[in-house]
Amino acid sequence: MSLQPIEEPQAPGALAPWQARHPLWRLGFRPFYLAGALCAALALPLWMLQYFGGWPALAARINVGWHMHEMVFGMAAAVVIGFLYTAARAWTGVWTPVRGALAALVLLWCAGRLAMLVAPAPLAAVVDWLFLPLAAWPLLQVLRQAGNRRNYFLVVLLGLMALANGLYHAIALGWLALPAALPVQAAILVIVLMESAIATRVLPMFTRNGAPGTTPLVEPRLDRLALGLLAAAALAWVFGAPAWLMAPLALAAALLVLLRLWRWKIHRTLGVPLLWILHFSYAWVALGLVLLALAGFGMVSASAAFHALTVGSMGGLILGMITRTTLGHTGRPLVAGRSERAIFVLIQLAALTRVAAALGWDSAHGAVLLVSAVCWTLAFLRYVFAYWPYLSSPRIDGKEG
Repeated sequence: MSLQPIEEPQAPGALAPWQARHPLWRLGFRPFYLAGALCAALALPLWMLQYFGGWPALAARINVGWHMHEMVFGMAAAVVIGFLYTAARAWTGVWTPVRGALAALVLLWCAGRLAMLVAPAPLAAVVDWLFLPLAAWPLLQVLRQAGNRRNYFLVVLLGLMALANGLYHAIALGWLALPAALPVQAAILVIVLMESAIATRVLPMFTRNGAPGTTPLVEPRLDRLALGLLAAAALAWVFGAPAWLMAPLALAAALLVLLRLWRWKIHRTLGVPLLWILHFSYAWVALGLVLLALAGFGMVSASAAFHALTVGSMGGLILGMITRTTLGHTGRPLVAGRSERAIFVLIQLAALTRVAAALGWDSAHGAVLLVSAVCWTLAFLRYVFAYWPYLSSPRIDGKEG
């Protein structure tokens, strides 16, 4: 999934009136990146306040289920939709939702976040669940209109996320007797599969372009095998396969992640922050899979595995991609400054400390967990403050988007 083609070559020209008046609604990445980053920066402090006993009055709503749900179906879903709308415009030449339609979807997403906090549970379930299907539908129409069958699988993955969200709400409402964490874990694994497919397409190209003289080695059959093993391991976990089956699949998938990163010359990216953040964040997938295999045998908690996959992989790749794509799609050079370097270091520290806490390397008062939460929050707040001017103003090169 190349990010360069998201920007179609176009001669600079005068902006259309609606574009000049409403730059935030020109393309999906603008409002959804802001919304996702704000959600990440605000939801975790709310959960930490509740976790450490600071807000007893909201204990019924801000609980571990809310925390899991909002990180996946709130924050991550917004960023995924923003990215896919922007990418699909480039792949097809057909407009994805902009202006009023885009604003309506963002408003629906915001309504879902508010409903999950204050609305009656049945109403919150409906308002929250509607976002992914309604956001996926125009994406499917764009791909169908352009005959872009190659990327239909992304709509299928969004459909699986919507299914998982529906199951979460059914469990929360008492309609299904299943662990509430299971559909959230399933959605996380769907996102990891999406991340892996995107990384397979872009990391070698980004490395070749961003680290001159580097020649990443790409083998399509190896890539297909890696994605297949990852999907098999995910299915085995979600459907409760015995550890003797799930663990080898997860370990084999982890090995192929590391092998491909080595072939993609991860060691050549250390001097280029916009590259190393993507490579190192993708490496968290391998660690998460190893921990998942160990969790299958009861050797570590599943929390350690899924926080490696969320904070390390999902959080790192999200910040790596939304900085890179924002710079590119607002006409700015792909160069990391002080803000970007701080963001990337903070999210890696957040991942290291969160997994350490889940593995039991914490104080009795949860000091390591709190450090992780602070690093996560600062990373996303830094993005919001540094990138709000870019996302809410016209492109500096006068192009569309």
